[in-house]
Parts: sequence; C-alpha cells; structure tokens
Amino acid sequence: MVAGSGRGAVAAGVAPTDPGRVNLNSASADELARLPGVGPAKAQAIIQRRNEEPFRKPEDLRRVKGIGEKLYDRLKDQITVGEPAPAPKGRGG
Repeated sequence: MVAGSGRGAVAAGVAPTDPGRVNLNSASADELARLPGVGPAKAQAIIQRRNEEPFRKPEDLRRVKGIGEKLYDRLKDQITVGEPAPAPKGRGG
C-alpha cells in the first residue's frame, strides 16, 4: 500500500471532507437523523457532543450515548470528520 495516494494528503490526522459522506462536525440535525439507525434523538446527542468537543476521527462517534459498536459499524462508511463549523459566538470579529 502507498500512504497518501488517492485524494490527497491528510494533515495532522484529520481526514479531508469527503463529499459522499456526512461530516459529523458540520452536518445539520436533519442530515444526521437521515443516517441509518440515528434518528432525531441521536442526531441531537451527536450535535451536543460535537459542541462540547469537535470530532477528530470518525471513531469518536462511539462516545455518543446510544451509539455502540454495531451502529458505528453500520455508519463508518457514511461519515467523515472535517473542520468544525465556526462557533456562532460573535466575539473578536
């Protein structure tokens, strides 16, 4: 295998955003809820978790209450992480 081949380099362990996947750090509640097995309640839990600390790797999703190993295995090929959406704080602008 050749590391770094394909879509480009990965910097500091953060995967580039994949347009075919749902970005856990920027997806809306509606987008998250459409993932198989997620629904509105888990989507809100994902958003609450990312507001506390952005996801650094897809595996971090397993830290969300209600998302275990089986559900993560179903989702791992449909999710990605990237730059989090800017916080709506309005400070230092």
